[in-house]
Amino acid sequence: MNRLLLTFCGLLLLPFAARADHITGGEIYYTLLGNNNGNYEYRITVKVFMRCNSGRTFNDPTTISIFTKGTGARVSDHSVYLARTETIQLTDPNKCITDPPLVCYNVGYYEFVATLPPSATGYQIAAQFVYRIAGIRNLVSFYNNIGATYTAEIPANTGNAWINSSARFVGSDLVAICANNNFSYSFAATDSDGDELRYSFCDAFQGGNFRNGMSVPPDAPPYNSVPYNSEFSGGSPLGPNVKINTSTGLITGTAPDEGVYVVTVCVEEIRNGRVIAVQRKDLQIFIASCTIASASLEASYQLCEASKTLNATNNSVSPLIRTYNWELLDRSGRTVTASTTQAFNHEFADTGLYQLKLVVNRGGECSDSNTAPVRVYPGLQPKFATEGVCAGRPTQFSDQSTTVYGRIDSWSWDFGSNTEGEAMLSTPSPSFVFRGSGTRQVRLTVATSLGCSASALQPVGITDKPPLNLAFRDTTICIGDEVQLQARSSGNYQWTPQTSIRSGGTTGNPVAAPRSTTLFVAQINQDGCINQDSVLVRVEAGVRLQVNADTTICLGDTVQLRTISNALRYAWQPTTTLLESDVANPFITPTDPVTKYTVTGQIGGCTETASVNVYTVPYPMVNAGEDTVICFNTAALLQGSSDGNRFAWSAGTTLSNPTNLSTGARPTATTAYVLTAIGNKGCPKPAYDTVMVRVQAPVQAFAGRDTTVIVGQPLQLQASGGDLYQWTPATGLNDGQIANPIAQYTESMGGRVRYTVKVQTPEGCSDTASLEVRIFETGATVFVPSAFTPNNDGLNDLLRPLAAGMRQLELFSVYNRWGQLVFSSRDGRGWDGTIGGQAQGPGVYVWLVKAVDFNGKPHVQKGTVTLLR
Repeated sequence: MNRLLLTFCGLLLLPFAARADHITGGEIYYTLLGNNNGNYEYRITVKVFMRCNSGRTFNDPTTISIFTKGTGARVSDHSVYLARTETIQLTDPNKCITDPPLVCYNVGYYEFVATLPPSATGYQIAAQFVYRIAGIRNLVSFYNNIGATYTAEIPANTGNAWINSSARFVGSDLVAICANNNFSYSFAATDSDGDELRYSFCDAFQGGNFRNGMSVPPDAPPYNSVPYNSEFSGGSPLGPNVKINTSTGLITGTAPDEGVYVVTVCVEEIRNGRVIAVQRKDLQIFIASCTIASASLEASYQLCEASKTLNATNNSVSPLIRTYNWELLDRSGRTVTASTTQAFNHEFADTGLYQLKLVVNRGGECSDSNTAPVRVYPGLQPKFATEGVCAGRPTQFSDQSTTVYGRIDSWSWDFGSNTEGEAMLSTPSPSFVFRGSGTRQVRLTVATSLGCSASALQPVGITDKPPLNLAFRDTTICIGDEVQLQARSSGNYQWTPQTSIRSGGTTGNPVAAPRSTTLFVAQINQDGCINQDSVLVRVEAGVRLQVNADTTICLGDTVQLRTISNALRYAWQPTTTLLESDVANPFITPTDPVTKYTVTGQIGGCTETASVNVYTVPYPMVNAGEDTVICFNTAALLQGSSDGNRFAWSAGTTLSNPTNLSTGARPTATTAYVLTAIGNKGCPKPAYDTVMVRVQAPVQAFAGRDTTVIVGQPLQLQASGGDLYQWTPATGLNDGQIANPIAQYTESMGGRVRYTVKVQTPEGCSDTASLEVRIFETGATVFVPSAFTPNNDGLNDLLRPLAAGMRQLELFSVYNRWGQLVFSSRDGRGWDGTIGGQAQGPGVYVWLVKAVDFNGKPHVQKGTVTLLR
């Protein structure tokens, strides 16, 4: 039973998975077939777009509904099966596009015939699908699984309007659009009735749901807009740089950043000067990260606000662009300046209308050109003011923009929503009704008679009640005093209770004189929009004031005085040692042995005074002594002093007696020793002082390595590790007090000398090292043993040359009895009796040495050696 239940649940989930995140657009159009016994027959087509390779399927069937226009009453529901599908794909993108995107749709068609009686209001056809693809860039980011509603309108049966077939969109859906590049996209439509067509961007609708895996009839109108984010709206779905031609339906401009954007275009059918119906097309357009080799300029460049410097770049960053040719022309067509740089910059000396021209890849492949007007009329400052912020009531907007050149003759208002009411979009002072509360981003765009335009974006807070800002909500007065209540807002006021209001009970700032604690309530009325708030006025019979008792502190400390009082204001004296003199609980830093602090508390006309004495006692004197430096692994004497009666040193583990003022210290690294002293004169706090004992790093003396020389050969010694040096014995040395003396020997000095060098630092830290010099009474030569035993016993395991009187050993080579080279070294390394890791047998081998003696003469020696096993 459980297995069957799980299988059934899985089958129920399949339709939901099949319909998720795949719908990319749709539209509805119809054709009038004729009159049948007083009723009208229409062939209705619902066209739905789905992204290719989504793994999803179209609803089959789907439910399409017809409603009475205006009232939203449901007329009929039609379960319609999928009539046909097709796949459309862009197969020949422009060769000048780098990394062109895949533009591909699966398109499904639902067709049926509906018979409708004449209607005085007309009809609205609706179809709903779930869901739009996820991650749509111009919607609020946390929204997912947003459905789609597509609609079309049948006109009312007035005049000849009912004889109508809808406008039908015919623009190509296969357009490659590259982010931040210029583009055009046609939403053009045709009308078989010859009606005038007018195009505009409009809100995309959300909606659509399923029950038990089956589509259900669409909800009745009106339909909610999809949730656009703050940068976009139904009237500006691709941002401010993309416009639609109201006469042709051609969308042009500079594409926004990469992503998927929902775009809806409404086309009005106009007959005899009257709009008889509105048809809609809704698409999710993919804008790719590709680039187009084109001369892509802004629609116009306006230096209309503050700057007179033009900074222009090609919006196309295609790697296929090789050359740039810029030209700036004045109104008469004369060249003002030209440039071949990648970016164009120019500061204008005069106002006026200019033209900027760009040619890329002139005379080559992917050559393109473009021009754009440049308006230089600085001084346009858009600005507006608002009055009234109550939801459901008119908010009045007034243009306060100014311009230096021309006159402001156009106003366009965007109130952040196209669904809350009719907006007066083309007047300088419109009135708009916001239906709900919240912050709305209102944008005013003004244009001048010289073609300049600029926008001001301003947040407008809409509330369900008018703002009522009170200067304070709680105050205290003394009996008999008056207080002025303060409220800031425009409207009609009414304060209660009136019995304690002396004047101004219907203003924002009345004067009150209550005899007892009273809660005053302010009510404001803005054209029937009401809010209220309250102020509590506490009435005291007098000032109650109590300060803390006299106290003793350590000299130099900062402490806080405290009061218990109902006062509103305070004044302390003397002020010289007070950090603040007008607070209830000030901080003080007294410097005298005794200071008397006096405070006056005030409530209105009532005052009271109190005082407190503060005594100071100095901290105990403490001195840890002078900083010192010691050598590594030696001791230091710490000598502190104090007038206290108890002492303690920190880092006690390295001290001989940490509780004595005088103590020995043997730190292993630089250490800060803190001497703490506690006195018995009244200050209970300890005093501190620090002495630093810096430990020098260990001296590491080095005298050099043992070496050999011959009689008469100069030998350069080199010691290191410190600053001062002393060599002993001084045999053969030219100077025994330096790091690098030169030694030279005669026959009478013996066969070897062992030197010891003492190395010191300026602080007196020292170390010693030694080396041995063997002296040969021969000419410059190289000693090579006559035999060696490479048996790894640590004795005679290597055949190694010993140079005497040589400046450099250049080569040491060993050959076998057949003259084959078995070993060679240029750095004095010895031979271990192996070749390639294989031990060689016993026998006689020939060696060769090449060297340079201490006089710079080449030296060559040969000999034999016996390898013994």
